[in-house]
Amino acid sequence: MELRFDKMGGLIPAIVQDSDTGDVLMLAFMNEAAWRHTLETGLATYYSRSRDTLWVKGKTSGHVQKVKEICVDCDDDTVLLKVEQVGGAACHTGYRSCFYKKIENGSVRIIGEPVFDPKEVYKHT
Repeated sequence: MELRFDKMGGLIPAIVQDSDTGDVLMLAFMNEAAWRHTLETGLATYYSRSRDTLWVKGKTSGHVQKVKEICVDCDDDTVLLKVEQVGGAACHTGYRSCFYKKIENGSVRIIGEPVFDPKEVYKHT
């Protein structure tokens, strides 16, 4: 399978979904190296645009994403990863999903409860 990394400057979006519940956990980007690493290891690996490096999700926190299924869109330029989210939280802020803010009547409401305290988990990084 050849993905179209050429369309977005070498990156493709990766939508990440809980394989059991179907909840959308996060959106990240992959370059070719992250794609290959994900396929080789079975652990979701992304490209960090802010740090300009590969990023194995959960390597620091222990909240890795074990890839259970991969789907590719019709244009071969976006992937959907269905994962087992180890530790229960995908978001670096401690929430299960990065999508924990809901807009209601023009205001932001926080939905859900944090699974972990990021100050404790990331204090050594």
